[in-house]
Amino acid sequence: MANLTDFQRGQIVGARMAGARVTETAQMFNVSRSTFSKVMTAFKREGKTSSEKHKSARKMKMSERARRTLKRIVREDRKIMAPKITAELNKHLQDPVSTKAVRRELHKSGF
Repeated sequence: MANLTDFQRGQIVGARMAGARVTETAQMFNVSRSTFSKVMTAFKREGKTSSEKHKSARKMKMSERARRTLKRIVREDRKIMAPKITAELNKHLQDPVSTKAVRRELHKSGF
């Protein structure tokens, strides 16, 4: 299923919705019935015809509020270590962040 383009997935769904039979559609696009089934199941469950690989960008781990708090903590003590920063930061946040996320943000911010 991973070898199909988004366009091919869309064509498979479209052909089936237009009334083509399962075996016909699988043969038409040179895919197995199993692959056809996976494409249709993904479409029925989630309404998607695209691969998740396109959404592989790293999600933001910190809110803007967390970034401001992080900057304040570092400004107060420039020699504080990342695990201590994380502990202090998580006292102030509803959604805790990891030490790795803190290090990434510090590196990105130039601290």
